[in-house]
Amino acid sequence: MNDNNNDAQLYASEEERLILDSIDSFLERDVKPHVLRLEHADEYPSDNVEQMKELGLFGATIAPEYGGLGLSASTYAKIVERISAVWMSLTGIFNSHLIMASAVQRFGTEEQKQYFLPKFASGEIRGGLALTEPDCGTDLRAVRTTARKDGNFGYIINGTKTWISNGIEGSCFALLVKTGSAVERDNEGMSLFLAEKGPGFEVSRRLEKIGYKGIDSAELNFIDYPVSADRLIGGEEGSGLQHALAGLEIGRINVASRGVGVAKAALDESIAYAQIRKTFGKPICEHQAIQLKLADMAVRVEAARLLVESAARAYDRGERCDMEAGMAKLYASEAALENATEAMRIHGAYGYSKEFNIERYYRDAPLLCIGEGTNEIQRTVISRQLISRNPV
Repeated sequence: MNDNNNDAQLYASEEERLILDSIDSFLERDVKPHVLRLEHADEYPSDNVEQMKELGLFGATIAPEYGGLGLSASTYAKIVERISAVWMSLTGIFNSHLIMASAVQRFGTEEQKQYFLPKFASGEIRGGLALTEPDCGTDLRAVRTTARKDGNFGYIINGTKTWISNGIEGSCFALLVKTGSAVERDNEGMSLFLAEKGPGFEVSRRLEKIGYKGIDSAELNFIDYPVSADRLIGGEEGSGLQHALAGLEIGRINVASRGVGVAKAALDESIAYAQIRKTFGKPICEHQAIQLKLADMAVRVEAARLLVESAARAYDRGERCDMEAGMAKLYASEAALENATEAMRIHGAYGYSKEFNIERYYRDAPLLCIGEGTNEIQRTVISRQLISRNPV
């Protein structure tokens, strides 16, 4: 289990092998030696971001015609798993960014694609998705941020978004707002704008977290923020919620892949430690209690990975995959949480120490059960799709 390139993990192509080898080299050379320092300091990994730009990760799923790598969701998931096994926070820096890019690539006007996608792919413009509000998390239909038409410019936006990844370091966000009649009647008419930082766009504060360090999470205020009509994704009002939900499919595949990475890292370190640590005159891996834990941890990793692969293949086929992505996200995130907990128990006091990685997995894993839609919501999505796809 310790070797990312073991025979059990097959490559889809030679190109994929080369990409994943490059990722492995980057992680070994530029990330592993610095993770503990950066994570404990909660310091934004500026050098790693520049390296990820060079690797093309900010354009991972953007089409080559716009300067991206055009990777399949299947390859992208493997990249996210590898990076998360070393430092999960790095994946958040490009995940939210790529959801924004996906919204433009799938639904934007040709002018929006030609202008933004090359800049997104190169990392010249980086950002993310601005959906969540102080009184609205999973229930996106309850957003209160509004965009009112302004005859002289386009729209004027007012409202607050919170827990926005890349909110401080990013410069552009796919911003979900109410438009048209929804502004006055409080109905569900929503639109998605590309909001670049400028007058009226204020980063009010950086939000502190118990885990997921390094990446910035912020609260954003929009106070009479002017945005031109050509920044409305797709050019027409009223489709923003659908655009955002479609982007969350790849976002949930990303979160599920993070879960596999964290679960696998917890397992790998537990396997190694169990062979070194001795009690009652023998390595703890020879105690049945530890053997049972390791076996369950290994099953979770393999099952989670298979669910991610299934969701990624469905996405690559262009099929609706909210159920598959929801299943992968639900199971893989819970697997990460359970494996992180079991790893701490196996490591004992060393697992609780900030000198080792286990306590970081333990702090990072809970986020996966919350982010990109809570696991309770995933169960609802899965159930509804089961009924919809299997009518009597």
